[in-house]
Amino acid sequence: MTSLETLNQALFLRLNADLATAAWKLQIAAITADYLIYLTPLMLVGLWCWGNESQRALALKACVVALVALGINQLLSIVWPHPRPFMIGLGHTFIPHAADSSFPSDHITVFAAIGLTLVFGYIRSVAGWATLALGVCVAWARIFLGVHFPLDMVGAVLIVCAVWLAISPAWRRFGERITEQAVGIYRIILAYPIAAGWICR
Repeated sequence: MTSLETLNQALFLRLNADLATAAWKLQIAAITADYLIYLTPLMLVGLWCWGNESQRALALKACVVALVALGINQLLSIVWPHPRPFMIGLGHTFIPHAADSSFPSDHITVFAAIGLTLVFGYIRSVAGWATLALGVCVAWARIFLGVHFPLDMVGAVLIVCAVWLAISPAWRRFGERITEQAVGIYRIILAYPIAAGWICR
């Protein structure tokens, strides 16, 4: 076992809940771990439907970064599968999860992709910082409940940063055109609610 893996497991055991943990703490953690991620698409829809042009461009770029990063996650899970804690009998697990590769965390990939893209695009982005804060809560909950290691979360953030850096030059060149095309499709499909004033044009 490498020293990095030893550290990973030691940190996990410090953060993982035990059998004496109060039921209400486990319930809050379970809701955080499984359901907060559904706020991210709602936030992106909000930015798109009621945001300005720059916010729409950032929301679209965030989706691209997330999708590319998730694709890399899938490749990594094939090339270098890393067992989850319960697969090696480490700690305690309090929510059901498939026995697949733990590294990197898909949940944190989504939060990091959206949050960092919004923050890098506009440092005072309330939505961006709120997404990152929620991501930290989800990362803690998934370690606390025994389905992820701490370095699964770190790996997700590093992959997102690498993808963001790789995509950004192309996005500066083609992002405006892609956004305009997406807006055109949006205005056709949702013409009625736009005309009714329910969402922005």
